[in-house]
Amino acid sequence: MKKLFLLPGFLCLLSFVAFADKPDTLTVQSPDGRIEAKIALSESISYSVFFNQTTIIHPSPIAMYFVDGEDLGINPKLKKTKEIEVLDTIFPVVAEKRAVIVDHYQELTLDFAGKYKLVFRAYNDGLAYRWELNRKGEIIVKDELATFALSPGDSVYFPEEESFLTHSERQYPLLAAIAITDTQMSCLPVLVKRKDAIRVAITEANLLDYPGMYLRGQANSKAKLQSLFPPYPLQEKKVRDRTVVVEKAAKYITKTSARRSFPWRVMMISDNDGGLIENDLVYRLASPCRLEDTQWIKPGKVAWDWWNALNIYGVDFESGLNTETYKYYIDFATKYEIPYIILDEGWSDTEDLMAIHPDIDLPELFSYAKSQNVGIILWVVWSTLEEQLDSTLAAFQDWGARGIKVDFMQRDDQKMVNYYETIAREAAAHHLLVDFHGSYKPTGLRRAYPNVLTREGVHGLENQKWANTVTPEHNLTLPFTRMLAGPMDYTPGAMINSTARQFMPVWDRPMSQGTRCHQLAMYVVYESPLQMLADTPSNYYREPETMEFLQQVPVTWDETKVLDARISDYIVIARKKGGQWYLGAMTDWTPRSFTIDLSFLDTGTKQIHIWQDGVNANKQPQDMKVKTMTVSRNEKLSIDLAPGGGWVAIIE
Repeated sequence: MKKLFLLPGFLCLLSFVAFADKPDTLTVQSPDGRIEAKIALSESISYSVFFNQTTIIHPSPIAMYFVDGEDLGINPKLKKTKEIEVLDTIFPVVAEKRAVIVDHYQELTLDFAGKYKLVFRAYNDGLAYRWELNRKGEIIVKDELATFALSPGDSVYFPEEESFLTHSERQYPLLAAIAITDTQMSCLPVLVKRKDAIRVAITEANLLDYPGMYLRGQANSKAKLQSLFPPYPLQEKKVRDRTVVVEKAAKYITKTSARRSFPWRVMMISDNDGGLIENDLVYRLASPCRLEDTQWIKPGKVAWDWWNALNIYGVDFESGLNTETYKYYIDFATKYEIPYIILDEGWSDTEDLMAIHPDIDLPELFSYAKSQNVGIILWVVWSTLEEQLDSTLAAFQDWGARGIKVDFMQRDDQKMVNYYETIAREAAAHHLLVDFHGSYKPTGLRRAYPNVLTREGVHGLENQKWANTVTPEHNLTLPFTRMLAGPMDYTPGAMINSTARQFMPVWDRPMSQGTRCHQLAMYVVYESPLQMLADTPSNYYREPETMEFLQQVPVTWDETKVLDARISDYIVIARKKGGQWYLGAMTDWTPRSFTIDLSFLDTGTKQIHIWQDGVNANKQPQDMKVKTMTVSRNEKLSIDLAPGGGWVAIIE
């Protein structure tokens, strides 16, 4: 076996063996030895995964089928193998969980006759595999088989979808694995909850020039999930001004280069719930940065107009889509040092981005924003942007726009996946940040194009305008499911807060379920380098104690520690930025108390500023208490959370 050991800046050849007699089973282990994959070769290829010698993925066949040419994984003829150990360091342009990422794994490459390879990587916190092809010209992929055979007692957080036309804004019901049928499909990630403490999150990484993967149950096979892919679109139809549906689809999933690597099939593995949140495997598996100049990319908070329906008050003009209202947002951003505001739907015609709303003086707005050092991000319908791409991006840059919010894609077939990369690349060429809405889950594009700061693909706060589905329990499910794929534009910051009994959807004066501090804690718990302040500035102006926290809280982090967590129930997390720690805690409708061990702090006395649920938050969720005290690393801090509550602190 060939074994290489890579250190940062170094490559050492340790040993080499080429197989004369091909083995039936090969193995690869994580550097710490706890995770192991066994790959079985016979008439087909299957793999199994073990954690501390416990089987967590039973033998699972994998293959790739072509319209013409030799399929991958069928009657495989192994030529040779190569194993390397890599220990490297990644310094992300935009830090999410941490400023320095250790990339340590064992990699096993199986080289087969037919000019293809199968690569497995075993990390201390997960496993991934992908196919590689080295043929000439183009190939048409008819289908790919990826299976995940679970244990009969497993349960799955299964974000079920009705079709491939989707915003991927799902809830995460917990289903018995044996009950999931081949007529049920879900987007990714899905999370496997075992009867022991082991958790397995399944998703994909480095999705480029290929359709997104979904999962469904497998007919005549209990507790087995199988891949499903949207076919290539041959004929499309525009519905209204924003949705483009596939009217006719091919009988294949992609037409692509015959010399390429395919997306990683990813399994994040942890023996505790909190370990999932610390996992950044999708980022590690993504393509390295493709931009030479990244100095202009600045993460930050954003004052958002759409959720609060431009509903400002205490002014001498009528609020709405007009210059005066947006100047009000700019003044708010200036006062609280918020880098950006968004001009969401309505600033231009949805089918002509150069047709500006008559009540908005755009040159005046950009001039005023520049004078206040506030950047403007512009909302666009994806199909309109595609039709006017060259002219609009150049115009946006000339105007002084700092970014675009691209909406309503609702698909992840190969054509749409390629659109995302095109927008990321072309936006970067014009120094524009990108926020994808109406989108599929992240797969690592933000590493290759760090101007892609965040994306939706999450059942977030906006749904409170018309539904009661965004409960504290849902909010406590997202960090362990959707957020594992990458940053999510949940858009927190509601200032009108309610109990379950008090809540009602109100379109133009929306509220949230849970306490004020539940909303504040999202700014520490939820990852998004372009983090929204969803409510109206008029409400924020009335809440100076709230804004004291929101003005300070960062959007990227140097270090992340999950102190206590249980899926769907609660989380206590600590994140560091510079010399300060930011702590956040959230609970579902069950009130809870926690004891926080502060031993992660440096030595010496620290000052801690706390925002906590007030004593009456159980019936008036906006009730909040603010206090300051001193602590040290030798202390344990006791905190109490109301039903649907939260708690945040800054330790200087």
